[in-house]
Amino acid sequence: SGKLRHRSPSTARSSISTPSFDLVVFDLDGTLVDSRRDLAESANTVIAAAGGQPHSEAAIGRMVGDGAATLIARAFAAAGLPKPDDALEQFLAVYDARLLRHTRCYDGVLPLLDALAPRVTLAVLTNKPLAATTEILDGLELAGYFGARVLGGDGPHPRKPEPFGLQALIADAGVPASRTLMVGDSVIDWRTAQAAGAVGCLARYGFGADGFPVAEIRPGHRVIDRPLDLLACL
Repeated sequence: SGKLRHRSPSTARSSISTPSFDLVVFDLDGTLVDSRRDLAESANTVIAAAGGQPHSEAAIGRMVGDGAATLIARAFAAAGLPKPDDALEQFLAVYDARLLRHTRCYDGVLPLLDALAPRVTLAVLTNKPLAATTEILDGLELAGYFGARVLGGDGPHPRKPEPFGLQALIADAGVPASRTLMVGDSVIDWRTAQAAGAVGCLARYGFGADGFPVAEIRPGHRVIDRPLDLLACL
């Protein structure tokens, strides 16, 4: 678990032999992994315990991105229920017990990381707590691609869209912000990239992309419809 997978060389690697970026930073939920069902079922368990009706997976997906506290607050507000004081603790207890029940990498993520790893530095920046992030990365054999370059929402830096976590990863990698690509499925990731002076890449396949304000897309930024499309953006 957590080891870099070894595969035969692919033609994709030669296509990015001289990439425009030195650092590629990924969001987790909705970008590297499809965690929507586990998040939705966990949130709905807490909603049901308070007497509310469950939300659809799609509805929960649109609430994800700003951290667990915001997710559960949105879920209770949408259900028309007062939020119990311990609602966040209830949610985290349920979710932490089922992080990998249905969560999987999106198709193409592993070959994408295999192609990128020899060419650029890779990192993860998520608003999910670090312990849960680490368990998911380990469980899906992704951890080896990122090493210690993983920041969660409960770390020393304010959560996205504040740029400080991304700036810390950029400084650690010793690269210019202009040669850093932030890949994510929500406007939160996009605004984080802009605030840090990096280039944003919208992962339009992710569940957070629904309702993305397309007016914010600027020339020079990237949009992809599947993970492997990223190779053509570098």
